[in-house]
Amino acid sequence: MNKVSHFEIPTDNKEESRDFYEAVFGWTIRDVPVHMEGKEGDYTTATTVATDERTQEPTEPGGINGALVDRSGDIKTPVITITVDSIEEHLEQVKQRKGKVVEGRQEVEGMGWYAYVEDPAGNIIGLWEEMKK
Repeated sequence: MNKVSHFEIPTDNKEESRDFYEAVFGWTIRDVPVHMEGKEGDYTTATTVATDERTQEPTEPGGINGALVDRSGDIKTPVITITVDSIEEHLEQVKQRKGKVVEGRQEVEGMGWYAYVEDPAGNIIGLWEEMKK
């Protein structure tokens, strides 16, 4: 079974959203430099539960962390991300089940790959495949 492992909350104003989630929920919001295919910059993480310093995985069973992302054409509402063994295989399954590929497999350097798909009801779902170390 593939688990929900991450979330993304789109925003038009990261500073305003940072202040909101830190003040209201006590989350830690920070910018982390990332290197993705064709993109350089920061990814604004949202830590909601304690994490292992080495792996950055939540130490609390069932806990997930996420990020604040810039609102874009396809990403307008919160997105859950599901960890899968193979993004390519899941992209094919999505298409076979009347879903759509919104953004194909993209690499996050040294970490893994992500993609966005749309389910038949129009919801955007993130897929994450960890890089084998």
